Amino acid sequence: MGTPNPMGGLGGQQRILSFAIKDKSNLYASYMPFIKNGGLFIPTNKSYQLGDEIFLLLQLMEEPDRIPVAGRVVWITPAGAEGNRAVGVGVQFNDQDKGATRRKIEDYLAGSLASERPTHTL
Repeated sequence: MGTPNPMGGLGGQQRILSFAIKDKSNLYASYMPFIKNGGLFIPTNKSYQLGDEIFLLLQLMEEPDRIPVAGRVVWITPAGAEGNRAVGVGVQFNDQDKGATRRKIEDYLAGSLASERPTHTL
C-alpha cells in the first residue's frame, strides 16, 4: 500500500463534475483566460489534486444543452485561503476541445475580459 494522501483520493483519477453558470458576472469570476486552452474555476468542497482528470458537464448561460468538456485540475484554492477566496478548483480545458468552449465563453464575455474586477482566482 502507498502512503495515504492528505488531500484524499487518488491522483490522476477521472471524475465527472457538473457546473452551471447562469449569468455573465459569475462567468467572468469563474473564467481563467490566462490558462492555455482556457479554463474555469469551479467552487467545490470535494478534494482534488493537481493533475486530476475532470469530465466537466457545463451548463452555460442560456445554452439549451450542457457542454461536455474534458480537462484537468491546474489550480486549487483550499479552505481558509487568504482573502476569503472561494474554495474550489481550476479546470484547464483539454486540447481535444480545439478551443470551442473557450471561444463560446469569450463570446459571452466580449468587452469585459479586460476588466479590472477581481475573479475567483486572480
